[in-house]
Amino acid sequence: MVTIRLIPSLFASILILHAEPITSPLLEGPAPVDNPLKGLVPYATPAKDRFPHSMEFFYIPMSDVVKAPGKYDWLALEKRLNDIASRGNQAIFRFYLEYPGKNSGIPEHLIQGGLKVHRYTNTNTAPFPPTEVITPNYEDPNLRKELTDFIAAFGKRYDGDPRIGFITAGLLGTWGEWHTHPRNELFASKAVQREVMDTYEKSFRTTPILLRYPVGEKNEQKAENAARPFGYHDDSFAWATLDTGRKQDDWFFIPSLKTAGPTAMDRWKTHPIGGEIRPEAWGVVFDPSPPSPVQSFDRCVTETHVTWLMDTGMFREKAKPERHARAIEAVRRMGYEFRVTSVTLDGDSLEITLVNQGIAPFYHPWPACIGILDPSGNNPLKEIPISNKLTGVLPGESAVWRIQLPSPVPPEPVILLQVPNPLKNGKPVRFANRTQDAHRSGWLTLIGKPIPAGK
Repeated sequence: MVTIRLIPSLFASILILHAEPITSPLLEGPAPVDNPLKGLVPYATPAKDRFPHSMEFFYIPMSDVVKAPGKYDWLALEKRLNDIASRGNQAIFRFYLEYPGKNSGIPEHLIQGGLKVHRYTNTNTAPFPPTEVITPNYEDPNLRKELTDFIAAFGKRYDGDPRIGFITAGLLGTWGEWHTHPRNELFASKAVQREVMDTYEKSFRTTPILLRYPVGEKNEQKAENAARPFGYHDDSFAWATLDTGRKQDDWFFIPSLKTAGPTAMDRWKTHPIGGEIRPEAWGVVFDPSPPSPVQSFDRCVTETHVTWLMDTGMFREKAKPERHARAIEAVRRMGYEFRVTSVTLDGDSLEITLVNQGIAPFYHPWPACIGILDPSGNNPLKEIPISNKLTGVLPGESAVWRIQLPSPVPPEPVILLQVPNPLKNGKPVRFANRTQDAHRSGWLTLIGKPIPAGK
C-alpha cells in the first residue's frame, strides 16, 4: 500500500492555480455630485457647506504677474492656486486686461511705453450700474508681443499642473470674454486673436484651454477656431444657451456652435465645455418652473454636454432643502459618470468592464490604480498602478480593461479600483456603484466580501 502525503503549502498553491474564475456583477449606486473636475464651481474661498464642489474659480489681472518685458512674478497666482489646493480642490481661472469697475489689468510699463487706452463707461454690465472700463489698443505691437511672450511663459510653467483643472483663455476683451460690446470697434483684430490662439495651442498640451465663442470661417469680427484644439465656455448658461429660432438670438451658444459647423458641434467629444450660469438665473434655474426667459437647465446640459459651470446662486446663501435637492440631481448629470458593470478575476488576470453613463467624457489623462487587501480588509492596502485611463470613453460607450496582477494573488482577495487625483489631497474619481468606499474611502470594491456590520 502506497501512502501519498500532500504538502499543505503546495496543495494550497494548486488550488489557487486551478481556482474557478470569480465573476462579480456590480450594482449601480449614485455617484457623488462633487466628483473631481465637474459640477458647479463657486468663486474662490466659498462659504462652507453651501453646495458640494471640487473646483473654485478666480479672475487675475495680467499685471499681477507681468512686471516688465519678459519678467514675471508668479507669486500672486501661486497664492491663489495653493489656497484652493489646500481645500482639496482644483482651480479654474482667467487672466484679464480689462474689467469694468476694477483697476486695469494692463501692465503699467506698457502704458508708460506709449500704449494707448480707451476709458469709457461700459453699459454692458446690467443688471449692475454701468461703470468705467479701460480698453487697450490691442493692435499695439508691444502689447501683442507681451501677450504671446506671457502665454508661452505661462504654459511652460503651468501646463499639466495638478492644481489646475481648466483655464479659460481670457486676456482679450471685457472680463477676458473676447468682446468689447457695445464698443465692438475696440476689440482685437483677427490677427491678434490668431496670435493669442496660436501661442496657447503651442504652449498648453495637457491642461485644457477654453474659448468663449465658437467661431467658423465666415465671422466678420472673430477669428475662426472651430478646427483648433480648444474647448468652449458658455458664460450666459441657461439664459442665452438654447436655439430659440429668433434671428436676434443667433449669438446664443447652441446657434453659435451650429454656425461654426459640425466640428464645433462635436467639440465636446474631445475638449470640454464649461461656462457660467447667467446671474439672472442664479438659484431659480433649479426651481420647478423658472421664470422666463430662464431656459431649462436639464435641456441646456443635454444639448451642450457641459462639464462644469461657475455659479453663485447655490453658494451665496444656503438654499432651501427642496431647491438644494433638485440642484443635486440636476448637477449630477453634468460631465462624466462612470459605472463598473462587471468584473472577472481568473487567476492573476483581472477584467473590468465599465460604462460612461454621463453626458461628456473625462478629459484628463489620470491613470488608474488597483488595490489589493487580504480577506479581512484590515491589512495595509497594496497599491498597483496601471496604465488604463478613463479618457476617450464617450457617453453610452463601454470600455474593457484587462489587467495582469502580480502573482501570487492571495486567496479570497479584496480587490479595489481607484482613479487617483494627482493633487495631493484632491478627490479621486468615484464610481456610480454601491460598493464605492465599501472597504476603503475613495476606492471602489470590485471583488470582496462585505465588511461585517460594526467594523
